[in-house]
Amino acid sequence: MSTYHELIKNFEKIRAYMREFYVYGFKSRDDYDKKSARSYDDERRRMESWLGEHMRFIRTPEGKNVFISIDTRNISHNPLYKAWKTKSFTDGDITLHFILFDILHAPDMILSLSDIMTRMDEEYLSAFDEPMIFDESTVRKKLKEYISLGLISAKKQGKTVLYHRTADTDISHLTNALDFYSEAVPCGVIGSFLLDKLEPHRSIFTFKHHYMTSAIDSEVIALLFTAMREKRIISAIGHSRRNPPQSRRLIPLRLFISAQNGRQHLLAYDSERNRITSLRVDYLSDIKLLELTPRFDELRAQLSEMQKKMWGVSVGNDKKQTEHVSFTVKIEKGENYIIGRLEREKRIGTVEKIDENTYRFSAEVYDTNELIPWIRTFICRITDIQCSNRAVEHRFRQDLKQMYHMYGIGEREETT
Repeated sequence: MSTYHELIKNFEKIRAYMREFYVYGFKSRDDYDKKSARSYDDERRRMESWLGEHMRFIRTPEGKNVFISIDTRNISHNPLYKAWKTKSFTDGDITLHFILFDILHAPDMILSLSDIMTRMDEEYLSAFDEPMIFDESTVRKKLKEYISLGLISAKKQGKTVLYHRTADTDISHLTNALDFYSEAVPCGVIGSFLLDKLEPHRSIFTFKHHYMTSAIDSEVIALLFTAMREKRIISAIGHSRRNPPQSRRLIPLRLFISAQNGRQHLLAYDSERNRITSLRVDYLSDIKLLELTPRFDELRAQLSEMQKKMWGVSVGNDKKQTEHVSFTVKIEKGENYIIGRLEREKRIGTVEKIDENTYRFSAEVYDTNELIPWIRTFICRITDIQCSNRAVEHRFRQDLKQMYHMYGIGEREETT
């Protein structure tokens, strides 16, 4: 019989469940066939222990569907960060952790490894009826780990290495900055951990559009940033709703984050396909840092050039092929703010003045489809639209005809 534990060893498993059920959502217990029903129940209970107040469910003919429901107007901090603060540990790990930091309780307590081992044996472990045994190699590895995390510092005195606790940094004056960082920036979970060191408080920030679900991708994003900074190749498993998981060998170049829906995309060079491509970050897992690559700067420059023809994240099937799109708007007196919108919101392309009341936007893009939602926001003032991709233009006009019909205006030959 399996035993339920709230703490976790492998976050990727939790990430997969949260993504499948509570981000994409609305699946019943029977819909999830990747693991056993018992495994699903264990993971569901674990997540409910963190997010109980935000959990909701509905009953459908297919069964009970559980999902997350969060009103971002009423919370100050992302509740999904709780998942990152429940990692499991062994009895030996936690015992050694507290003993080391109790011995090195202040920055001016400087000891060698042999001194630390002596104090551990005499002042701590001897108090146990069945004392744990930590060999010198284990303690040295743990100290090395804490040095890499910046918790412990080391210096050499002759041939002896001396260890001491790193001095604390006063961050009390950074409360507002951390509040904003933790909720608005990739890897905001780092800010959440730092906020845990401060007194509880109410954030001064509220967000109209608060994209919280990216919190579960923090580890993936951190590894991608590390790969970019060090100019490394990575291996990753790419997931898809239609195809089985596939191993990818990539050179990460830039992270794109949508201001409209919060979705995060990685623009990377795919060595197998010999092209720069776009991948959804939430569809990537098992990231591993590989060797350095001399091509990073060359490929980053290539992407920068391609961005002059990218409206979103689509780079097309062939970076040399683009589509032309243009539309003309007519404004009335006092509506110069419409032209202000065109100038302010266009990411690429040009705005040309035809006459006092008529302006034309034109651009060469890899994928016209990405512009359509934006073009629709000018629909009342558009007098003409032209796309070299005739399928997109035809669909745009058909959508307008359908809208006319829905509102009882009737069919029209021309939709301008």
